[in-house]
Amino acid sequence: MRTIVAAVGLVAVLGGVSPASIDQVRPVPSVDLSRYAGEWFEIARFPNRFQVQCAGEVRAEYRPRDDGRIDVVNSCRTADGKDTVARGIARVVDTKSSATLKVRFAPALLSFLPFVWGDYWIIGLADDYRWAVVGSPDRNYLWVLSRTPSMPEPVYDAAIATARASGFDTSRLQRTRQR
Repeated sequence: MRTIVAAVGLVAVLGGVSPASIDQVRPVPSVDLSRYAGEWFEIARFPNRFQVQCAGEVRAEYRPRDDGRIDVVNSCRTADGKDTVARGIARVVDTKSSATLKVRFAPALLSFLPFVWGDYWIIGLADDYRWAVVGSPDRNYLWVLSRTPSMPEPVYDAAIATARASGFDTSRLQRTRQR
């Protein structure tokens, strides 16, 4: 048994994979999507290609639909002061917890293609739904969200600790400018 553990550890070290990244990212046990719905302000995020134009004032709004899906409206202000909006749809993947979703911003006619759906896993959530941490199981995407445009530093630190405990490299987080 020791030999197997040592071999796995050696492969992880030689492959540049930290032991934390071997473990799966775990979503929160349960989310009440009716409470989760509404407006969220982005406090921080990992840089990503689809938000490169966003210089600040990043928001997301989630609205439940009658068909069980969720309308998603993401908005931000660009560097030249213009507002930009992206509209999408989310579907619940795990109906027991409602903590893992897939989100699509591509046109509906492309929805049959698996790669147009992105992972949206709620990995941290305050008891009062005042903040959330959302990431992807591959740890390439991470967002810290709040119901208000700012977050007290001890609360932000708690959210970051949640992400770090899930194996995310939180040094990659960039704070979002909010008014």
